[in-house]
Formats: sequence, C-alpha cells, structure tokens
Amino acid sequence: MKILVTGAAGFIGSHTCERLKSLGHEVIGLDNFNDYYSLELKHLNEKALNNKGVFIIKSDLRDNAFAEVLPKDINYIFHFAAQPGISASSTFEDYFNNNIIATKNLIDYALMLPNLKLMVNIGTSSIYGLEATFPESIAPQPASHYGVTKLAAEQLVLQKSREKLLQSCSLRLYSVIGPRERPEKMYTKLIMCAFNNTEFPFYQGSASHLRSFTYVGDIVDGIVSVIGNEAKVNGEIINLGTEVEHTTQDGIDAVEQVIGQSIKINHVAARAGDQLRTKANIDKARQLLNYNPQTTLLEGVKAQVEWYKANFL
Repeated sequence: MKILVTGAAGFIGSHTCERLKSLGHEVIGLDNFNDYYSLELKHLNEKALNNKGVFIIKSDLRDNAFAEVLPKDINYIFHFAAQPGISASSTFEDYFNNNIIATKNLIDYALMLPNLKLMVNIGTSSIYGLEATFPESIAPQPASHYGVTKLAAEQLVLQKSREKLLQSCSLRLYSVIGPRERPEKMYTKLIMCAFNNTEFPFYQGSASHLRSFTYVGDIVDGIVSVIGNEAKVNGEIINLGTEVEHTTQDGIDAVEQVIGQSIKINHVAARAGDQLRTKANIDKARQLLNYNPQTTLLEGVKAQVEWYKANFL
C-alpha cells in the first residue's frame, strides 16, 4: 500500500516509517521540521529513513498548500504530527494550530482520497488527565493544553467515522522510550546527564510518579497491527502501552545501572499538568489487535543508550 506518515522525522513517526517500509509498503513522510527541539536530531532521523528508501516531504499541515505536493492515491494515513508535551515555552496558540488546525486540514485532504482505507490518529494518554489508568470508555479529563487539543484533534478524526465519510481510529499512546526519544524527554536527558556529568532536572514530587514506560518497538507493533483490521478498529479509540508501572526513580536507577555512572540531581519546581500516574489499560488492544508488549524497562534503556553512544559520543 501507499502510506502517508505525518511527523515522519520525529521519534515514533520515524520508527513507524521504518517498520512500514520493512513490511513492503511504499512510505511517504511529511514533516515541517519545526525547531521545537533539535533539528540536528530530526535530520539524523531523516538520514536513517533515507538510507532505507523512505523520503520526507518538507511541508506544514497548518498551510493547506501541503495537499498540493502529496499524491491522491494514498491508502493509509498515520498522523503523528503535533505540538507535543507540556513545555512552558509552548503557547496555547502553538497547541491549537499544530494539533487542531493542522489535523482539520489533514482531514480535508483525506476526504479527497478515493482509495483511503483508514486514517489513524496518534493520540496520547494525556487525554485522560492527571491519572491515566482507565479503559477507553472513561470520560476524558485533560489537565494541560496539550491534552485538551489532542482530545479535540482525536474527536475531529473520529467525527468523520461517525458521519461515515471515512474510516478512522485513534491510538492513545503511553510514555514511549527508546532510540530517538526527544531531547527534552526523561530518558534522553538522563543519558545525556550521565555521559556529560551534568545535573538532571528532577521535578518536585516526581519521585513517586508512576509511568507505563513502553519501548518504542512495542508501540510500533501496536500501531502497524491496525493494518488489515480496518473493520474492527473503525471508529474506535485504543490504548497502546505496557501494564507494567515504574517510578521516575526506577528510571534513574536503570540508566545508572546500564551506563555504570551516578547521575547528579538538581531539584526543580513541579510542572503544571504533569501526570501523576499512567498505567495502560490494554484489554481492548489485546482483544482487537492481539497486542502484547514484552520489552522490559532495562532492555529499552539499553537500546536507547547504545543508540545515543553510536550517534552522539
């Protein structure tokens, strides 16, 4: 099939492009290469994709001109592109334009595709709110602009399924770790601090935060498993992640164990909207997609450390 992946130069998007290519699909990437985080990392991801025959079109979903450079024979869309996280440097307008307006524009393009089998929105556990331990049927209570706008984007996509204008689903991802993780995320920062002997910013209260740290390979397993299951997933919201919980301190301990280096800690003020607990309820993913993540935290950290060493040391 011919598959469009938005946000293709990003962490999970780039891994998904590689997997789809390995499965024999023709993959077209789209990314606006914004500077929310290091362009060096995005271009590193792009180079890895180019080496495997996947090329990224530089265009912006906030500008409808992107539709003019994309083909009209796309069979699948995986929509990763978004304004991520809860960074204090991101304004509400950033989240609104990148998550809502961009998604609406992509939907308008999708509605023009005569051979589209499925549009897959990549959602987030932040939609649930400060506690994310629930099945998909629970009422969302997002506690950040990120969560609110990602919920709106998700509903815009699913609206078209309800109207029977296209087939779509939304996959709510939990905390993802592994090679190519964004530089402001926890494990990349821990690894950088360990190798550079610098201080890790430890947010107040986060020692007891619980997370479903899921290896990116396990997440991609779930993402690509929707292919061939269009009738099952159409109109559905599906959680993807691991049921195993770890604290922030567990993560620090894992990085120190793998690298063999103690990490200096700098205690800083808590972040507004930071989730207190995430534990993926994946009963629905098991039932619909036979989803079964297996990678342990230590295995994921080892893979991420090896990637970091190969590319930055």
